[in-house]
Amino acid sequence: MKKDIHPQYRPVVFRDSSADFSILSRSTVETTRTVEWEDGNTYPLVELDISSASHPFYTGRQRIVDTGGRVQRFENRRKARQQQSS
Repeated sequence: MKKDIHPQYRPVVFRDSSADFSILSRSTVETTRTVEWEDGNTYPLVELDISSASHPFYTGRQRIVDTGGRVQRFENRRKARQQQSS
């Protein structure tokens, strides 16, 4: 392995402020912000817009938004094609 060409792989805190959720993981991401973690050590901090704690798919608050009856029109076309082929 060549020296001094690889990014530093280190512990990093990822924080989703919308859900008040943080996780300590390892990453090569570069950031200038830091935070003190539960163990008393200071780690680089990456702010997230969305995480598994706030994403609707993972929280069970997912909704299907049907704009202008698109789903119904698709179902109608599918049924019409099935009838034509049979």
